Amino acid sequence: MTFPLYSDAALARDLPEYRLRRGDLVRLVEHHVAPSGDEGYSAEVLGAKGQTLAVVAVAASSLEALRDDEVLSVRAIAV
Repeated sequence: MTFPLYSDAALARDLPEYRLRRGDLVRLVEHHVAPSGDEGYSAEVLGAKGQTLAVVAVAASSLEALRDDEVLSVRAIAV
């Protein structure tokens, strides 16, 4: 699935190397296509107050669109 840039998406799987979990909200800031043809994005991880916590590279298959019946929640990222 291709997402519009600067839109929000949810992670479809845990990314333990970044301390991120399935369902965490990210903002897509750049689209990438690997030589193999696989698509991905640079995704900005936002804190509860809107601050940037990290920017990570994520495969498009690791993202899912937000739905109207979902609710946001907050959690601390362990350091």
